[in-house]
Order: sequence, then C-alpha cells, then structure tokens
Amino acid sequence: MKRILLSFVLALGLSGAVLAAKPTIPIERAPDRSHDMAALQNGAKLFVNYCLNCHSASFMRFNRLRDIGLNDKQIAENLTFTTDRIGDTMVVAMDPREAREWFGVNPPDLTLVARSRAAIGAHSGPDYLYALMRNYYRDDTRPSGWNNLVFPNIGMPNPFWELEGERRPLFEAVMVDGRETQVHKGWEEVKPGTMSRAEFDSNMADLVAYMTWMAEPRRHERERLGVVVLLFLLVFTLVAWRLNAAYWKDIK
Repeated sequence: MKRILLSFVLALGLSGAVLAAKPTIPIERAPDRSHDMAALQNGAKLFVNYCLNCHSASFMRFNRLRDIGLNDKQIAENLTFTTDRIGDTMVVAMDPREAREWFGVNPPDLTLVARSRAAIGAHSGPDYLYALMRNYYRDDTRPSGWNNLVFPNIGMPNPFWELEGERRPLFEAVMVDGRETQVHKGWEEVKPGTMSRAEFDSNMADLVAYMTWMAEPRRHERERLGVVVLLFLLVFTLVAWRLNAAYWKDIK
C-alpha cells in the first residue's frame, strides 16, 4: 500500500511539473529538415558549441555523426574537445554536485529529449524545442536574467543570446471568461544579435532537426523497413488467399 501511495504522489508531482511548463503561446510546427544533411551537420555544430557545455548526450557517440555525412577528421577537428576521442560519448566535464550548486539542479541529458517531450505533452518534441529556443526574453526578476514564454520561470538562461540579441515581449490585456488576461502580441527589439531573425530561426530549425535525429538515428531506416514489411504482408495475403481457394476448390 505504501508503494502505491508513493507512486500516486510521484505521479501527481510529475503532472504538476508538466502543467507548470505548459506553453502560454501557440506553438508553431518545426520545419522538417530530417533529410537535409547540411542542416543536420549545422545542428550538430550548434549543439556541441552551445548545448554540450552544460548538458550531456551520454547515449550518443561522436563517431555516430558519420551517419549525417561527416568523416572522422571533420568530427575530430570541429566537434570534439581536446580531451575527447572519436569513440567517446557526448558528456560534459562539469561535476554534477557543482551543477546542482550553481543551477539548483543537474542539467538533464538531452539525448532523448525530442522523444521524451513528445511522450508527456500534447505538442511534439521538435515543435516544443523549436518554440522554446525562440521565445527567450530578458527578465531582471529571474536569477539568470532570462525567462521564456513557452516555459515560464525556466532555470536555463538563453544560450543563444549573442546570436539572437535581446527582446522584450509585448502583451495586451483582453477579457477571457470575465477575467482580464495578458495575451502576447509581439516583440520589441532591445539589442540586435549577430544574426537576423530569419537566420536565427533557420539555425534553431537545424538544431532541432539534429536533436530529433539524435533521439532516434535509425528512424528513417525503421520507417522504410516498415513500408517494405507492409508491402510484403499485402502480397503474401494475396498469395495465401489464392492458394487457399485453389486448395479447397474440389472440396464441397
């Protein structure tokens, strides 16, 4: 009985965490660049340079990047750190205890985040990640100085602020069910980044494409195999149906 109660409490806690992260703005569909090798390679570069400083991808090895068109020399010279070998997994050197002291929590592993987010929310993982990366804004009330419209009170600061620049969200008060609600209406640029808005959005789409690929590198192969299996079953069903008719034709 104690185990059942504990499981119930944990389930309530997880559901509360999901509700706390509920988006406050509509989530756009992320561009599908899963077949674009150049986009996946650029996404891998962004992931290594901006995400791998704090977050690990401990179920992914550097040499697996061969599957997106990179050779060992390109991986070693551009995507690994000096202490890494080509066959190592993507882990950070940061001590978990120090991470908890600095951030309040150990930054989660990102290998499967594109799939795990899809499993617990109504929005797909890639769509959620694409929106998350593009909705940061300056908030001096937060310890990190940043907040996010998709994940209010997020603990992670904007890792791409130099690329994107700084923006301020604009809200409008509207009445919803008899109550005044603040609705997001747009953005005001505070400080420009090194990229234009279109360039930044395109790079975030590349990053999300890579993270989606990283979560399931064999997805396209699995889908192709599934089509082949279904076609085989269709043909086999036809053959079996005719064979059955031929076998029983003389039996009344």
